[in-house]
This record gives sequence, structure tokens and C-alpha cells, in this order.
Amino acid sequence: MSEDDDIVFVAEESAGESATPELAWRVLVVDDDEGVHEATEFALGGTRILDRPLKLMHARSGAEALALLRSEPEMAVILLDVVMETDDAGLRTVDAIRNDLKAVNTRIILRTGQPGHAPETDTITRYDINDYKTKGELTRNKLFTALTSAIRSYDQLLRMESSRRGLEKIISASNQFIAEQGMQAFAEGVITQIASLIGVTPEGLVCAAAEEPHGDFGPRQYRVIAAAGRFRNMMQQRLSDFEDRRIAYALADVLVRRQSIINPHSVVLYFRKSEREGFAAFVDSAVPIADVDRHLLNVFCTNIALCAKNVDLVSELRREAFVDRQTELPNRTAFIGQLSVHARQPGRKPMVLAVIDVDQFAVVNDILGNSYGDDLLRAMAQRLRAAFVADAFIARLEGDAFALLGPPDRVNPETLRRCFAEPFTIQDVSHPVSVCAGFVPLEMPYREGAEYLKDGYLALKRAKTAGIGQSVTYSRDIGLESRERATMLRDLRIGFDDRQLHLVYQPLLELGSGRMVGVEALMRWRREDGKLVPPDRFIPIAEQSGLIVNLGRWLLEESFSALGRLHAAGLADLRMSVNISPVQLRQPGFPELVRNALGDTGTDPRFVEFEITESVALGGLEVALEVLGALRGMGIALAIDDFGTGYSSLSYLERLPASRLKIDRSFVHSMSREGQGRRIARTIIRLARELGMRVVAEGVDDPAVLPLLEQFGCDEVQGYHFAEPMGEDALLAWHAAVPR
Repeated sequence: MSEDDDIVFVAEESAGESATPELAWRVLVVDDDEGVHEATEFALGGTRILDRPLKLMHARSGAEALALLRSEPEMAVILLDVVMETDDAGLRTVDAIRNDLKAVNTRIILRTGQPGHAPETDTITRYDINDYKTKGELTRNKLFTALTSAIRSYDQLLRMESSRRGLEKIISASNQFIAEQGMQAFAEGVITQIASLIGVTPEGLVCAAAEEPHGDFGPRQYRVIAAAGRFRNMMQQRLSDFEDRRIAYALADVLVRRQSIINPHSVVLYFRKSEREGFAAFVDSAVPIADVDRHLLNVFCTNIALCAKNVDLVSELRREAFVDRQTELPNRTAFIGQLSVHARQPGRKPMVLAVIDVDQFAVVNDILGNSYGDDLLRAMAQRLRAAFVADAFIARLEGDAFALLGPPDRVNPETLRRCFAEPFTIQDVSHPVSVCAGFVPLEMPYREGAEYLKDGYLALKRAKTAGIGQSVTYSRDIGLESRERATMLRDLRIGFDDRQLHLVYQPLLELGSGRMVGVEALMRWRREDGKLVPPDRFIPIAEQSGLIVNLGRWLLEESFSALGRLHAAGLADLRMSVNISPVQLRQPGFPELVRNALGDTGTDPRFVEFEITESVALGGLEVALEVLGALRGMGIALAIDDFGTGYSSLSYLERLPASRLKIDRSFVHSMSREGQGRRIARTIIRLARELGMRVVAEGVDDPAVLPLLEQFGCDEVQGYHFAEPMGEDALLAWHAAVPR
């Protein structure tokens, strides 16, 4: 309620009704001096504080006071002598009042005729003592002032406690009802809690909300949204249809005036949700309602109004939490919940989960725009509803990914194919769509919905790897492979931290002279148990997880440092070739990272060569060219590795600032046989010559291919025929043993 929402108190309807007995503030005088009791009675005779009289009660010892408080717990103030039967009798009584009787609201004023027995400051604080006075100080005026302050404090504590109890009840009710059933259930909870709060039965409580009139004209109507007791049959009725006109008029009056009204035998409370919207509650009672004070009603109405606003807010949040706004389908969270609910059902029917992804949706977005892509997603949602809504739960998971949950005879690759067989018409354009899907049968025993969805994504990933329009059903083998990859990634992280990785170097030789002109730094992983993990197993995992960024930084520092030592050992013109992943090239600040590594190790960039694969173009050629240009600007040479096995394009090959081209080992191996392999190798070498590049043949394991490579014009070679990759010391020993 706002500050302007005053509560109206209506006078008694009949002067003949008996008056309610006037409540008094109870004040307990505890002192072993009878004269103090008489003096206090005389000083306070006829005194009223906060419009209520005082009722003095008396005890002559601490024990007598505690016995009285056990039977009369609603004591406003205690005037307590410090020294009675013992010097600390008063303080021990205070301790019992606060800690044993738990009387935390009652105010305590200590009095003593012996100033030397004044309690310490920490004692006053610890026991929540309201005031401390010598008996000589407590004249009539000072006693009145001290009691007024204490009673006002006691009254405020009671008000706060009442408000707190009411708040706890309303919050409890709102927490119970809001999330499940919305405003109607919340209003029913409010009825019960109001009745509990003011101490009446829930008989005759009604909540009504505004109902907009139909059309532009006509009076504003109100409808009952919750009712209890004998009024329960009025649920959803209009106030204009009420037979009891007294209640109808009372509710309508409050809803129009937007303020609460207190009558002798009823309370009509107004709860404001906004400037134009609110609801009302009617409280009927056969006997006069006890003194309901204005402050408590203000607090109570405000709190319930806030809870009502929260009902609307939570309803909106539930929509945000469980509904995809773009397609109006349930979202990922809702789908996981549905999966879990079904999986939890005993003896459940067989069901299948399908995770669906639109083929080449990113390309559609890039070429035709986001608006077109959004329209396509909405059209897909409508198509899925039309095909499956009768027997499957449909959701949009994220982006262009959808999900289905239904029986196997409805959710399967064939029904999905039929669903998308017809093209869509998007912005007057006929658009055929194909999808990949991962299917997961929901098997016993129970598993969380998120676990099934994870399996669906694994199957979908396998389907997308197989090509456009493919479907894969999840199997234990797929799950096992995924877990093995996850285990390997975990072990690789640990192995990197524990220095289980090391570098080996394979020589690069000039074909004509046999002179070692460079080495290629290769990463190796030896587990703690001594077993080597092949690079083709852990490098892809490192790239997919992003761990390759940290591994690559370490590789640069280690290889650059090794190059310095090799130069110092007499291999002055040796170059160091280092493989660079496309993930590293896309890393922000990669050129600066390289520059720092060169500076930290004192490496001359003229002796450094980075090997890149053709896949760098897949991440965006222009971005890659900018980074590669920065590296070339430092003086670092570039080589294209594994040429002919990836995304080959003569147009981008000409634009890449590379000075060497490496023939993939698969072509080199095929040169030992007559046929296509030799022609491909010869063509690659001629192409490199035309582009001004030197050529390196890798994987030279068979000496029979050497004459052919020399005949075709190859410049450099590497392979097991010459040397296996080896550690730094072994490399130096091998070089020293090679005849010149």
C-alpha cells in the first residue's frame, strides 16, 4: 500500500453493543522493600501511557517474580531491584527472564538504592536491560518518562513480532503456491493466512480481482478468484451476482476506492499490485474482531501486495525459464524435466529421445540473414507440432537444435525424414531442409534427464560426422568412446601439469647433400606408468578442448630454448620447425605471445619456421592471413604441412605467405608403386616451383623413393630412413655420427 492508502475505521454500528474490556499495560514491580511497592503505586495511580492504563503487579523476590512471569507471560515492563535476598539477585533474575523464560520483548528497568551495586556496561548489554536508575532518581515524572520509553519499545517489539509472524505465514503460503498454480492458488493461501494472522476462522473470506469490461463501454466488473467456507460456491462468480449484497457492496467499494475498510464485524483489505490493479479480501466474523491495529494492517497489506506482484513475476519467470520465446516450444530446461519425470515412472512404456540439428543452418544465416533463419526455425517448430504434438513432447534445445520424446513407433528416423520431406516456404522462397538426428532409447534403470540428453548429443555428433541427413542411435560403444576421450583429456591436463610431456626432434635433410638443415619439434606424452600415448590420439583432444593453447605456448618456449642450445653446440644454421594449430592462430594476441617467447629465449626468428595445415582457411581466411602476415613480419618462415589431404584450394594457396610446402607422407609412400601416387607427387612439386616454394617430402621410410624425389626436384626430406624423432642429446650424438 502507498502512503495515501489510509485504512478507514468505521464506527460501531449499534451503541447498544457491549464495549470490549480496555486492555492495560502490565507492569511488574520486583523489590524486597514494601515501601517501594507503595510508593510506586502512589506515583503511578491513574497514569495512562499510549492511551492505555497501567496494571501494576508485585513480587518481593526474584523467585516470586519468576513464578509470576510463568503464569503471566505478557508483561510489558519489569521494575527490578538489583539487590534483594542477595547482592546479585536482580541480575540472576534478569538472566532467568531472558534465557530460561525466553521473555525477549518484556522491557526491564533496574533500580537500586545502593549506587555501588550498579551493573557493568557489558552486563546491561548482554541481558538486554532497557534502563538503569537509582531509586532516588525515580521521581514521579522520571518514572513516567522511563516507563513511557520502555512501553513504547515493548509495543514496537510486539508489532514487529506480529508483522514477522504474518510475513512468515504469507511467505510460506506464497512459496508453496506460486510456483505450482499461479494467482488463484495464491489467493486461496492468502485467505487461510489472513484468518490465521488475526485469529479468526477462514469462514467467509473472499478475494476478488478486477475484470475488464467487454468493449469500450460499460461498468468495471469484479470476479471472485478465491473463496472459503460457506462462500466456496461463489468461486469465479461476479460480485454483481452475489445474493449477499452487504459483501458485494463492501468488496466493490474497497476495489473502487483502493483502500481497506475496517467495520465492527468485518475487515475488507485492499492489496495494491499496481496503480490500476489490485485485489481485495473480505473477512467476516460472528463476534467483534479484536483490536486490529492500523500499523499491522499496513504492513500486512503491503507484504501481501508484494507477494501478489511476485506471483505475476514468478509466472513470467516460469515462462522465461521453461518456454522458448522464439518458437513458443518448451525449452531445454523443460525438456530435461520431462525426461526426468518419464524416466522416474515405474513400469514406464518404451520411449525414445531424438536430438535434431538442421544441416548447414549457419550457412543459411550467413547468406540469407538472421531474419530468414528465425523464420525458418519458427516454421520448423510448427512442422514438428503438426507431425508429433499428439504423441510426443517437443522442445527447442538451443540454436537450431530441437528435441522429441515419444514412443519408438513415432519417434524414429523414418517419421523424422517424412516430417521434413516437403520444402518450407520462407519469405516466398522454397527452402528444402535436411536434418541430422541422434536417437536414444530410454532404458532402465532410472537416469537423470540430463544424462539422456548428453547421450543424444553424442549420437547427434556421430551423425553429423557421417554427413548430411544422417541419423545415429546411441550405443554403449559411443558412450564408451566419449568417456575414454573425457578420461584422456583429464589425464592430459594432469600429465601437462606433472611435466609428463616432452619434445623430440626429427632431422630435415637437404636431398642433394644429405646435410641436416633443420629439425621438426614433435610433442610426446609418456604417462607416469611409462607408456607412450600416440600424438594422433591426444593432439585432437587437446585442440577440441582448447588445451592446445597452453600446450602450444609451452612448445614454443621449449623448442626455442632447444634451438639456442643446438646453435651453441655448433649447428649454427639449423632451423626449428614447429607445428601450429588453427586453434592457436585464432587465439587473441597470438603474434604477441610469439614475440614474447622469442624475446624471453633470445631466439633469432630467421631460424624459426611454423608449419600450418590447409585447415587454417576453414576458420576464416582473412583472419588467418592477418595473423600469418604478422608472423612473417617478425621474420618467421611458414610451411604448409600435409598438403593435399585437407581443404585444398589454389586460390588460397597462392595467398598464404608460405615459403615451403610439405608433401604428405601418404603420397610419398605411394611413390614406391607405379601409378597415381607418383603423378600426384610430381604435380605438387611442380606447383610449388611455380609458386616459388621449396618442397619437403615427409615420411621417407623407403630409400627407393629417393631417386624419384630427386628427379622431380624435391629440396628436402625427412623420415625414418634417415632418423626417427629423438631427444636433444640423442640428436647431437646422431649428427656427430653421420658421415660428412
